[in-house]
Amino acid sequence: MRLKNTFIKTLREAPKDELAKNGALLTRAGYIHKEMAGVYDYLPLGLRVIENIKNIIREELNAIGCEEVLMSTLQNPEPWEKTGRFSDQEVDIWFKTKLASGGELGLAPTHEEPMVNMLKTYISSYKDLPLYVYQFQTKFRNELRAKSGVMRGREFLMKDLYSFHVSEADLDNFYEKVEDAYARIFDRLGIGDCTYKTFASGGIFSKYSHEYQTLLDVGEDTIYYNKDHSLVFNKEVFNDEVLAEFGAKREDFEETNAAETGNIFKLMFKYSEPLGLKFSDEENHMQTVYMGCYGMGVSRLMGVIAEKFADNKGLIWPKSVAPFQIYLVGIGEEGTKRAEEFYNEHADKILFDDRDVRPGEKFADSELMGIPYRVVISDKTLADGVAEVVERASGETSKISLDKLSDLL
Repeated sequence: MRLKNTFIKTLREAPKDELAKNGALLTRAGYIHKEMAGVYDYLPLGLRVIENIKNIIREELNAIGCEEVLMSTLQNPEPWEKTGRFSDQEVDIWFKTKLASGGELGLAPTHEEPMVNMLKTYISSYKDLPLYVYQFQTKFRNELRAKSGVMRGREFLMKDLYSFHVSEADLDNFYEKVEDAYARIFDRLGIGDCTYKTFASGGIFSKYSHEYQTLLDVGEDTIYYNKDHSLVFNKEVFNDEVLAEFGAKREDFEETNAAETGNIFKLMFKYSEPLGLKFSDEENHMQTVYMGCYGMGVSRLMGVIAEKFADNKGLIWPKSVAPFQIYLVGIGEEGTKRAEEFYNEHADKILFDDRDVRPGEKFADSELMGIPYRVVISDKTLADGVAEVVERASGETSKISLDKLSDLL
């Protein structure tokens, strides 16, 4: 990408109605554009970050045998009515719309019901199981408040995975595989060392579910953790009875804020029973399919990462999710020429600031955008046969010979 050719422009100040740090910085740096509270457009830089996050998740899920689909956003009320979840009294976050010909549709806040309803066509025998199906899909939730930037939107991108099994033992086995996959995903996203599997409420059909909570000062959740983080509890289940169950004491735990970045849930028969998802076992007896679900907010992860690593100069992206690896600046006639040559060799990984503006403005924008490395090739550095490299995360400056620059990629 060449900055001279793109419509993206950085902003010196954030919009007055953008209170969250992640929303403010992502807007100023040209990653997103705010349509209204909780609704954002993803601009070229932001879309690249989203796609990088998706690709990491996709690779890890595919590695454990999951299959990707894309389901509809518009929802037929019928399967939801069978589970009681189309009622606004039961689920108060629906966006609903009316058909011109009459009748009402919903905009999906999640996809358990339509996924089960669809798979009734394809699951009939134990030979069809297990099955693991996921998607990246825009969800709609009519949140009362949406003031956390892209960390809590009324329209947001989610990865939702659903698993289907012949037995509870098989569900348990896959559940552990997802736990391992999630750990790898968070490591690759750069937040593995501050994200913890957390015991949370299981609702009406299991004692516990598991959330993945990323430590964050402005996180909306309160969690409690012991010294080695081997036990982490959401505030909603942190009580003496639960602690006794785990042989722990209240004084062993500290309290902190965190942001939920994923969840995994053993649904058992919660949706398969009312929707009639059954299979014929080896004795030709009809059995209800066991089910699990596993969520991860993609756009939310973008916001959490932006919020977690930013400093007073701007964003700081981990290399794995950054839209580009190098922010390239050429100064002087020969420096600009050599910068052009380097860009042409590696254009897919370089953001080339070829604008006709002062170097200081380019440097400020490089810090605001948070690209991992700023590389400056100038007439002055060429005299020594090197380029100047500044690492965004550490601020360290080094000199690297031109033939070694590609190692940064």
